[in-house]
Amino acid sequence: MFSKKPAPAYAVSTAAGSGRLAGARAAALTALQNPWISAGGAGALFVLTLATLVAITADPKAGAPHVRISLAQAAASGATVPGWREALAPEAAEAPLTTGVYDLSEGPIQMAEASPIAGSAFITLPEGGDSHDAPGAALPAAPIAGLTEPGPGGAPLPIIGPSGRTPAEAYARPFTPNGKPRVALVVGGLGLNAALTRKAIETLPGEVTLSFAPYAEGLQGWIDLARANGHEVLLEAPMEPADYPSNDPGPMTLLAASSPQETVRKLEWLLSRATGYFGLTNYLGSRFVETPGAMTAFSGALKARGLAFVDDGAAAGKGAGPLRLSANRLIDDDLAADAINQQLAALEAAARARGQALGSGFAYPVTVDQAAIWARGLADRGFQLAPASALARR
Repeated sequence: MFSKKPAPAYAVSTAAGSGRLAGARAAALTALQNPWISAGGAGALFVLTLATLVAITADPKAGAPHVRISLAQAAASGATVPGWREALAPEAAEAPLTTGVYDLSEGPIQMAEASPIAGSAFITLPEGGDSHDAPGAALPAAPIAGLTEPGPGGAPLPIIGPSGRTPAEAYARPFTPNGKPRVALVVGGLGLNAALTRKAIETLPGEVTLSFAPYAEGLQGWIDLARANGHEVLLEAPMEPADYPSNDPGPMTLLAASSPQETVRKLEWLLSRATGYFGLTNYLGSRFVETPGAMTAFSGALKARGLAFVDDGAAAGKGAGPLRLSANRLIDDDLAADAINQQLAALEAAARARGQALGSGFAYPVTVDQAAIWARGLADRGFQLAPASALARR
């Protein structure tokens, strides 16, 4: 009879280990069948995955929805993807931008001076958004098809469309009256100071109409940014003041003594500077607007192109033909905050008495600040803030 030899020490250890491993595996399978433990494990796995993604990309919003677009194609097609134009050149950039990643979930990106449009932008959309969402009520990108023709040097000039639709109608901000007295405000002088222009575009409500100087560098970019923030736009026409030439509004100033042909020639140069405006407003012009022949040529040219004329009050009752509107009050002749507030209160009183009223101001820092504060409380005081176009009449 053969006796059983004792197993070697390493064999005993391996067998014991195998037994412990089998037991652990069985315990693990039992635990996984517990719904509370399995759910907790899945959550831990998600957190670990997210932490790994952030560690790799250094981007805590890497999981947000994104879209990559070609800036050149967007510029050519007037793409409505939010943020593409703002992404051209951040304010802090020291050189023209070709590509970059921009986050729109924390508000609009500030745009620097115009630069060549090239490369692409990788845009993080607001949480839960898609490529058609945009912060604010953006207006359609300009130019709108069928409303332009080649002007001086090939630049676009506004025209009335084949269906009879006018630029004044197409580029005005949509408006639905609610029965309350309507108050409108035009803030002008924009495009010459980048910081003030951005401030006005981004802090004033979209119902506030903005007007831009025709000599502004990167004018089309500013107009596009204003419309993307919901503002309808006017283009400023420099007109001869009473103290001309001591006070000279620039080389394309419309002069009272010019022939109608010369007035139209200069006007077409001004109109071809950009597109997307619903009308013109005066810059200075006390002598020009008081000259019937000059105003007849000016008004006739605007009417033929389907544009409105909104003045600061200097041309009230003048310029028959195009869609017209004159300001009831200048709000910032005195640049003290209290004085501006008094003018805005007087504007409300005029609107309550007449049903509507238009104020006009310049893009001074105090004007923009006080206008933004004033506008926020209008509805509570029983008024409706309206774009200037909603008050215009023929």
